[in-house]
Parts: sequence; C-alpha cells; structure tokens
Amino acid sequence: MGLDADQSTSTGHVVWRAMGGWRGVVESVLPGLVFVVVYTLRPEPLWISLVSSVGLAAVFTAIRLIQRSPSSAAFGGLIAAGVAAALALWTGRGEDNFVPGFITNTLYGSAYLISALIGWSLIGLIVGYLMGDGIAWRKDKRKRRTFFWLGIAWAGVFFARLAVQLPLYFAGDVALLGTLKIVMGLPLFAPLVAVTWLVARALYPKDRDSGVVDEGTSE
Repeated sequence: MGLDADQSTSTGHVVWRAMGGWRGVVESVLPGLVFVVVYTLRPEPLWISLVSSVGLAAVFTAIRLIQRSPSSAAFGGLIAAGVAAALALWTGRGEDNFVPGFITNTLYGSAYLISALIGWSLIGLIVGYLMGDGIAWRKDKRKRRTFFWLGIAWAGVFFARLAVQLPLYFAGDVALLGTLKIVMGLPLFAPLVAVTWLVARALYPKDRDSGVVDEGTSE
C-alpha cells in the first residue's frame, strides 16, 4: 500500500502522539532502565534499585503536576511502579518487581484475544468510536475480518512478552528480564500502533475535497 508524504507524516505524528513524544518515551523507559542499571551494579540491598526507579517516576509525575500538564499516564505509571516495588520489597526478590507487568499483559492479551474471537474486537470498538462508525463495522465483512486479525496481533504482542519474560522470571535473571521488558515495550508498541492506524485509514478513506468518510462496501 503506497503512501504519499502527507500520509507518512500523519502516521508518524499519530504514533509519536501515542507514545507521548520524547517526554512520554523518557518517562516510560528511564525508570525501568535505572532499575536495571542500579540492580546490575548493586543487587543488594534491593531497596536501592527499587527506590531509584520509583523515585524517578515520582519526580516525573511531580514535574507534570507543577507544570499543570496532563499527568494521568505518569501518575498511573507511578502507582504501578510503587505497587511493583512494594511487592518486591515484601518478598525480597528483585524479579517480583515484574509480576504486576505479567498480570497486566495477561489481562490485556486475554481481552484482545477473547473480544476478537467472539466478534467484538476491542480494536474494532476503538477504531469505530474514533471514526464515528460506532459498531456499524460489524455489518461489514471486510472490516470485521480486519479488526479480528488486528485484535489477534495485539493479543500476540502481550502474550509474546509473557512467553519471553516468564522463563527469565522463574530463572531469577532480573537484569536480563528488565532489559527485555524495555526492549519489548515501546519498540513493539510503536510499529503496531502504526500498522493499526494505516489499516484504519485504509478502511475509512477520507475524500480530500469533501472530508466525507467513505464507509466502504459490505462484502
């Protein structure tokens, strides 16, 4: 599927916004990276690496609150980091810092998979809402089939993380587990957002002159 310069720019803009720009990338990656680096250099006592990571997340959240910029994502990340750190401190096992992430991936992966299998793909519901289509996409075989496979793709990302990271958790390899969590985070998220956006544009093409959304023909 060929794209002109405007389409490429638009797609890049959507993906960049989904990641939160440079600020979102830094806030998402840096706390985890700090945990891995500090833990690798000094695994004991465990609280040092945990406090370093959570403390950095707290700083990011405080800066957003001071600047009165949108802080819901940063605040949610801080809570998640705090819960994960508390669990690791309670058990005394660094690998338990990743347990909440495993639970999140399981829930999201299951939700995307089950919704796709029963014909109510979460991707279809999200795209339908954003495109003003509601649930009308379910009457279009092409859209329904496309959203099914997109839902499977998103579920695959979450389950792939579990498949790769769980063995490392059970092996107690905290440093490699933390590294792969970062690698399998935004680097997997961004391309799939781009693909989803490009597919949505193809399913809902806009007439450049009238701006009217072409709903497509049911098959």
